[in-house]
Amino acid sequence: MVVIAEAGLATAKHAGRRRELLRRRTKAGGYACYEEGCLITYKTMKKRRLKLLRGIKRVVVKIGSGVLGDEDGGNISEATLHRLVDEICAVEKDGRFQVVLVSSGAAMAGARALNLKQENLSIPMKQASAAIGQVKLMKLFARSFARCDKKVGQILLTHDDISNRRRFLNARNTLETLLELGVLPIINENDSAAVHEIKFGDNDTLAAMITAVVDADLLLILSDVEGLFDSDPFKNPSAKLIEEVETIDAHIESIAGTGSSKTGVGGMKAKITAARTAMAYGVPTWIISGKKEGTIHAALYDGEGGTVFHPHAQKVSQKKHWIAHILKSKGKVHVDGGARKALISNGKSLLSSGITKVSGKFDNGEAVSIVDENENEFARGLVNYNSFELGQIKGANSARIEEILGYKTYDEVIHRNDLVLLKKRGLNP
Repeated sequence: MVVIAEAGLATAKHAGRRRELLRRRTKAGGYACYEEGCLITYKTMKKRRLKLLRGIKRVVVKIGSGVLGDEDGGNISEATLHRLVDEICAVEKDGRFQVVLVSSGAAMAGARALNLKQENLSIPMKQASAAIGQVKLMKLFARSFARCDKKVGQILLTHDDISNRRRFLNARNTLETLLELGVLPIINENDSAAVHEIKFGDNDTLAAMITAVVDADLLLILSDVEGLFDSDPFKNPSAKLIEEVETIDAHIESIAGTGSSKTGVGGMKAKITAARTAMAYGVPTWIISGKKEGTIHAALYDGEGGTVFHPHAQKVSQKKHWIAHILKSKGKVHVDGGARKALISNGKSLLSSGITKVSGKFDNGEAVSIVDENENEFARGLVNYNSFELGQIKGANSARIEEILGYKTYDEVIHRNDLVLLKKRGLNP
C-alpha cells in the first residue's frame, strides 16, 4: 500500500484547504498522511528520493539478527546471507556506491553451535556464544563475498574504542585504508570483551556511530519489517507504512516503541534512535526490509520502499558529532541564564562565573552535559577542569581561578571549539 498518494492535496480543492493541510503537517512533525488524506504525491516523494540519492556515495548497511535468522530465529540462514551478499556485490560492482557493513548474528550463531537457547543466558555465556559465533559468521561472509571476488575485513569494536579520540581516529584510519584497498569492512560489536559500561547496546546504535566514523552519506538499515509503521505490523495486519519522516518527535517515538524484533536486541525503537543520531550528523537513514529480495537495489537505484528519515541540517564536523552523540556524558554542569544566553546567542565559551552547580564525578577532558536552570540539557562539551576543581571555582570570575586552586590551566571551563549546542529533545539527539 502506498501511503503517500495523491489523495490529500487532490481532495483539497481550494488553495486555503491545501495550505491548512500543509500547516497541520508541519505542526504534526512531518508525517506522510492524516485522516484527511496524504500531503505529498507519490511522484513528489519519488523525485525527492532520487534527488537525495544523487549525493550518496558511501553507504553503511546494517543487517540485523532478525534479517539473518532462519524461520525459527535460532540460526543464520545461509540462503538469506548469500542473497544479501549478492545484492551488495551488485551495488558495488558499477562503482556508484561504496559499502561498509555492520552485521549482527554472532551471538545467535554461537548459541546454536553450543546447542543453547539465547533466552536467559548469563553474560559470560552470551560472550562465549559471541566469540564462537563471530568466527562462524565471518567465515560465511568471507566465503559468500568470495563468489564475487570481494575481499572482506573484520572490525570488532566497543564503545570505548570510539569514545577515546585517539582510538576513534585509529579506527577511522583503519576503515579508510580497507576501503582504499577495495576491501569491504564488516563491523560488529566486540561482545566477547564488552561489559555494560562500554557497550553500544545494539548494532543499530553502532551503525549510526560508524556512519560518522567513516563519513558516510547514508545509513541503510535492513529490518525484518518494511520500515516504520503506525503500529506493530507483527501484531496488527492493518498497520500502515510511514514512508517519509522529517522530524523524530514524541509521537514517532511512541509508534517506534510498539515495534518488536523477533531475534534482535533493539527492535524499531533502537532504529529510530539510530536514525536520530545519523540525522544529527546530517545523514539520512533509510529503513527497508531485508527479508525481501531486491530491496537494496530498489532503494538505492529506484528510490523505492521503506521509510526515509530526512536530516534537516548539513553535515556537522566529525569532532562535534563525536562529542554530542558518541561520547557518554559523565556529569552535569548547571549554568545560570546569563551563561546560557552567552553560549546559545553569542557563541561564547563556558566560563566558571556562569556555573551554579556541578553534578557527578568526572575528569578533565571528559564529556559533560550543560543544563539550564530548569534541568534541560542544551549543550554538551569537553571540560577543562575535573568535577572537584569545578566545585571550587563555580561562580568565580576566571581571573580568580589561580587564586582559588593555586594554578590555572585554562580561562575557559569548556572552550567553544569543544562545545556543541543541542536542539530540543525529540528534534535532535
